This record gives sequence, C-alpha cells and structure tokens, in this order.
Amino acid sequence: MGKTVFELFSSDLTSFAFSATLLAAYHLFLRHKLRTDPAYTIQAVNATARAAWVEGVMSKAGQEVLAVQTLRNAIMGPTFLGSTAVLLMIGTLTLTGQGDKLEHTWHALNIIGAVQRELWLVKILLLLLDFLIAFMCFAQAVRLFIHVGFMINVPACDPRRNSPQAVAAQLNRAGTYHWMGMRAYYFAAPLAFWLFGPHFMVAASVVAVAILHHLDRALN
Repeated sequence: MGKTVFELFSSDLTSFAFSATLLAAYHLFLRHKLRTDPAYTIQAVNATARAAWVEGVMSKAGQEVLAVQTLRNAIMGPTFLGSTAVLLMIGTLTLTGQGDKLEHTWHALNIIGAVQRELWLVKILLLLLDFLIAFMCFAQAVRLFIHVGFMINVPACDPRRNSPQAVAAQLNRAGTYHWMGMRAYYFAAPLAFWLFGPHFMVAASVVAVAILHHLDRALN
C-alpha cells in the first residue's frame, strides 16, 4: 500500500502549517492591539498622518507643487519594489529549469524534510506566487498614488468623491497596498528558506515575526 501525502511530506506540511499559523496569529495580535490602542502600529500612525497631510494641502492655496512632489516621491518606492518583484519572479522561474542541477545542493542541509521533485516544484510555485502578489500590490499602490495626484489638486466640489476625507481614503488605500507588498517580501524569506529544509522555514518564520514586531511597533 502506498503512503499518503501526509506520510510522505509530514515534516514539510507540519512546518508549513506552523509557519502559516504563526504569521496569522501575529497579525491577529496586531489587530487586537489596534482595537485598544489605535496608534499601536506605525502603519496606523502613518494613516493618520496622511489624512492630516491631505487636509492641510487641500485647505490651503499654493500647495499644488508640494503635493505633486510628495506623491512623486511616494510613487518611486513601489515602482522600484514592483520592478524588483518581476526580477525575482524571473529568477524563481529559472530555478524550475535547473532543479536537476541544484537538487543535491539545496538538499544538502535538509535533514528531516522530503526531497521529492514534486514538493520542490510546489515550493517554487508558492515562492513565485508570493512575488506575483507583491508585484500586483505595488502596481495597485502606484495606480492609486497617480489617482490621488489628480484628485488632490481639484477643488472639493463633490463631498463624496473629492472631499479631503475621500482623497485621504484613496491615499491610505495606496499605503495599504504598499504595506501588503512589503509583507509579501517578508513572507518570501520563510518560503525561500523552505527550499533548504522545513526546519529552516520554521526558524525563518520565528525570526520574521520578531523583526516584523520591531518594525510594526510605533515609537512611544
């Protein structure tokens, strides 16, 4: 009788489940903390600052150049990161054609994990999907930043679509997409270490959560 999928890949599946649960639990922890302290994370502080910035720019005349320059600087970040995501996708696809050559090297430190080629392809596919999500998020961030560049310089004639609150909401949506793209980059680290073995994935996930908590926590 042949072995089941869990029996063949038990170590890898367990490590993947642990890592996914750890990352999900951390973000649920952040969500809980934000309910009691709206300024707990730097993302929440930045969202408040962006809304105040839009209010200040749209309430004073002569701020058009400042708004365009600031949004242009904001666009440069996701543009560079999105282009980098494309390069990483190309590099990941290159690994699929060199699996036979790199198999022994990648598995040299794989003590407890499975070494079947099917699992290797699944790992590569997940890493590729992660970079694709990062690219799409950064592309959406650029799109919304461009929209805000037009909206912020138009008189607030429509309270629903062009008020400072509506423009700030679009700007914060762009910030959220940028945050999601960066999260995809951070999640790529455990997936990349998974190529070396499931125990490396667990270790990378723990380190990633520790780093994220340090980066997410707003300074008091």
